[in-house]
Amino acid sequence: MKEFQQIIEAYSKSLTRNQQTALATVVKVDGSAYRRPGARMLVTEDGELTGAISGGCLEGDALRKAQSVIFQQKSMLVTYDTTDEDDQKFGVGLGCNGIIQVLIEPIKADEKNNPIELLKMALSDRESSLLITFFSLKHSRSEQIGTRLLFRNGNYFGGLQDDSLKLKHIVDREICATLDLETNLIKSYPEADDIFVFFERIKAPVHVLLFGAGNDTLPLARLVYLLGWELTLIDGRKNYATPERFPQASPIIVAPANEVLDKIKHDSNTVALLMTHNFEYEAEVLPGLLKLQLPYIGILGPKKKTLKLLERLASQGVRVDTSNIFGPMGLDLGAEGSEEIALAVASEIKTVLSKKSIMHLRDKTGPIHEEER
Repeated sequence: MKEFQQIIEAYSKSLTRNQQTALATVVKVDGSAYRRPGARMLVTEDGELTGAISGGCLEGDALRKAQSVIFQQKSMLVTYDTTDEDDQKFGVGLGCNGIIQVLIEPIKADEKNNPIELLKMALSDRESSLLITFFSLKHSRSEQIGTRLLFRNGNYFGGLQDDSLKLKHIVDREICATLDLETNLIKSYPEADDIFVFFERIKAPVHVLLFGAGNDTLPLARLVYLLGWELTLIDGRKNYATPERFPQASPIIVAPANEVLDKIKHDSNTVALLMTHNFEYEAEVLPGLLKLQLPYIGILGPKKKTLKLLERLASQGVRVDTSNIFGPMGLDLGAEGSEEIALAVASEIKTVLSKKSIMHLRDKTGPIHEEER
């Protein structure tokens, strides 16, 4: 998500410098690759890169092709086949074993709904959106339709230049069938000359409700920012919860425990971390947090503390489903110190929200990333 934000910022700077740009997007992967569909890289006419489509192996070749796209103002689809053992044709050993399709599109500043503007619209609030990209393997040497539509809140933004009713019907039908799908979808349609459509789910970044403004939460706040997540800081102490100490947080809420829940915003991608070191504050906040049905509520401290909090709730007649309560919070990384604890906590949040099980990648069979449906 942060990569998207950086691309948008870089595009805005290119506009002020009157520079032309192109956007490279991984749209399909067969086998193993460093990045999955949806990875993007913005290229300026003078060769500045923002984002990445690989681990650094494809960028040089993609840069040259993107500059050609900028010059010709025509999109292209590029195939990188790393299944060939002689992958030195790309200049370096890729170390992958897959076929990567990269769409490169010129970004026309005078187009109201060019791909960057659609991406910007998708990230304008915390509503989930579908970004829709069309490409053709059958006619890979021809100019591609590209990223043309954004679907959000029941409405389409952008449009198909050829006003193809067949493609529009395909999109309408697929969205109706997969509207609640949380993952991306890539499908080909024989009835439309084998055109591929990449339905990309653009979600809001993780929103962290951080209860606690002590020194031990400072590394976590910095890590949240580094990941591109959003941070709301909550504490009852105004001399601790300050913009000077937590420039990454917006908003900062200073209030007693019985008032804070009325001041916070939340959605399905919001998590809460109780790190106040104040048992009574957290005991008063926790019942309200449980009503929000957040996917993750982390509690700092020993397991005994969590059990004591749950016993307090039971004594008050509150029935608790503990499936979303993680106390002690964090993965068992052998963490020592606030920086390593921040890493353990962020890793656990990512694991839970991604609905993944804990394992070493060396023990996983097949590609690191699951192939898009």
